[in-house]
Amino acid sequence: MNDRLSSLLKRHEELTLLIQDPALVKDQNRFRDVMKEHSHLSEIAELHAVIEELEKQAEQAKTLVQEEKDQEMKELAREELKELENKLAGEREKLKVLLIPKDPLDEKNIIMEIRAGTGGEEAALFASDLYRMYSRFAETKGWKFEIMNSNETELGGIKEIVFSISGNNVYENLRYESGGHRVQRVPATEASGRIHTSAVTVAVLPEADETEIDIRQEDLRIDVMRAGGPGGQCVNTTDSAVRITHLPTGCTVHCQDEKSQIKNKAKAMRILRARIYEMEEAKAAAERAETRKNQVGSGDRSQRIRTYNFPQNRLTDHRINLTLYKLDLIMQGDTAELFDALKLSAKENFLQSGDTSSDNDD
Repeated sequence: MNDRLSSLLKRHEELTLLIQDPALVKDQNRFRDVMKEHSHLSEIAELHAVIEELEKQAEQAKTLVQEEKDQEMKELAREELKELENKLAGEREKLKVLLIPKDPLDEKNIIMEIRAGTGGEEAALFASDLYRMYSRFAETKGWKFEIMNSNETELGGIKEIVFSISGNNVYENLRYESGGHRVQRVPATEASGRIHTSAVTVAVLPEADETEIDIRQEDLRIDVMRAGGPGGQCVNTTDSAVRITHLPTGCTVHCQDEKSQIKNKAKAMRILRARIYEMEEAKAAAERAETRKNQVGSGDRSQRIRTYNFPQNRLTDHRINLTLYKLDLIMQGDTAELFDALKLSAKENFLQSGDTSSDNDD
């Protein structure tokens, strides 16, 4: 860790000099990247300076404890030393977390897919609730939100919805949402008041740039058709819906929300790139997992990650054994505590693995 810290502090000094160069602002992309890296390293440098100062104070207090003749002063010094050592332990833990190599995927935008599972109409209604939860959280973060494809039920539920979220560190915050979400509640459609258990699956895909995924035209089969679903202008009257099949992987994407075939095709290609990118990342992660345990969960959609119990106003995340009794607020988008706990657990497990290297370090 000391070698990595020294390297990062040296890099911080280099960047501090670099940002003073007027020529840097001429290249806006490089300027943005340099400022982002400098901001992250400044946090490390400032915390390191705090730790050094605390260590100096602790050393002085230790000397007092050893050399002071006055018992009252010795006791005061001993109490101060204990307080400083506790502070030091906390600050060193913070530094350890900051020194964990950042996953380059964390800064990516995402495409999220929510699908109703077992439970019929109640599952579709809960899928709609989850979509609302994520969209409200995105609003609090100032992120941009775009529906790419949806399939609604007559009662206002959602059989399937695909949407993109773009902004700062979107994937870092939402990456652990992939998996099975179980809901326990009395459905609005239930007359007898019995509690039902339903399930919804969520997939979070880091969105890939065109330069990151090379999709050959000859590997695609593109079909156009008339859009289905509830009535509306142009629905069922023009061949605006698009289905794209990637022949090598068998991955199929269908988009019909836009009236324009061209727009539907563009959205379908974005989803397709994200799915193929996820496949490649999952393969790479599986190879890394031979020597390193995954932090929070595999992200496997078949894995039940969370239970939402409405009668008890309780949410339980099974991966980190976290239970919160504020489900009503969480469903309104107040999810920061939950998402922060998942990120912290991932970092703690990373530290416990003893692996402070990065697959992506230069």
